[in-house]
Amino acid sequence: MTNTPTAVLVHGAFADAGSWSGVVAELQNQGIPVLAPPNPLRGLAHDAAHIASLAAQIDGPVVLVGHSYGGAVVTVAGAAENVVGLVYIAAYIPEEGESLGELQGRFPLSSLGDNVKEWTYPVAGGDPAVELTIQADKFPSIFAADLPAPVTKVLAVSQRPLAAAAFVEPASAAAWQTKPSWALVAAADEAINPEVERFGAKRAGSTTLELEGASHAVAVSRPKEVADLIRDAVRATS
Repeated sequence: MTNTPTAVLVHGAFADAGSWSGVVAELQNQGIPVLAPPNPLRGLAHDAAHIASLAAQIDGPVVLVGHSYGGAVVTVAGAAENVVGLVYIAAYIPEEGESLGELQGRFPLSSLGDNVKEWTYPVAGGDPAVELTIQADKFPSIFAADLPAPVTKVLAVSQRPLAAAAFVEPASAAAWQTKPSWALVAAADEAINPEVERFGAKRAGSTTLELEGASHAVAVSRPKEVADLIRDAVRATS
C-alpha cells in the first residue's frame, strides 16, 4: 500500500474521461498515481455509488476530483472510507439534501439552460427517460470558448448525455463536511454560473483558485493549473 493518494478524476456531463488527458499527463509526470474512470451520467445516486465502489477497490488513500456535475458525484462518493480529500474543478458542490436544481436556483441561470437538446433512452420495465446534451452549434461558446474551433467542433458532436433526473435528485451526503477540499473556479464559465462555483467552494471551506478567462472546459484548456491544484491536494493529504 502506498501513502501517496491516488487522484481519481471524475468527468462531468457532456464530456468523457478523455477530457482529463492533459491533466493525467501532468500528474503522471509528477509521479502522482492517477485514474480517470468513466462516469455513467445516469443519476446522482447511481453514479456516486459507482465511483465510491471504484475508490474502495483502490489500495491506499484516494483524492476524488470532480469536474462540473462530477463535483456532485464526488461530494456523495467521497463518503467512502479511503477518500481523504476532494477537488472541485468548475464544479457543483451541493449540500446534503440539496439538488443541483436547488443549488443553481440560488443564482441567475447560465447560458446552458436555454440551449440544451432533449433525447430519450430506454429504461428496463419503464417508460423512456430523458437525457440532455448541449445544442451542437452552441457548444463552443457555452462549454469551451477558450479552445480552438476545430477542437470544439469535435467535442460538440461527441458529447456524453446526462440523465435529466440528475438535476432534481438530492445529494445523500456531503463529504466536504468532514474531509478537506480544494476548488477551482472558472471565471469565464458559461455552463455553470461562476457564482455557483464560488458559493459552493466558500460553503465547503475549500482552498480556492480562480482562473480568469477559463471556460467550463478548463481541464482541457488549462491542464497544468488544474493538475497543480490536484497535486497540492495530494501532497496535503499524503
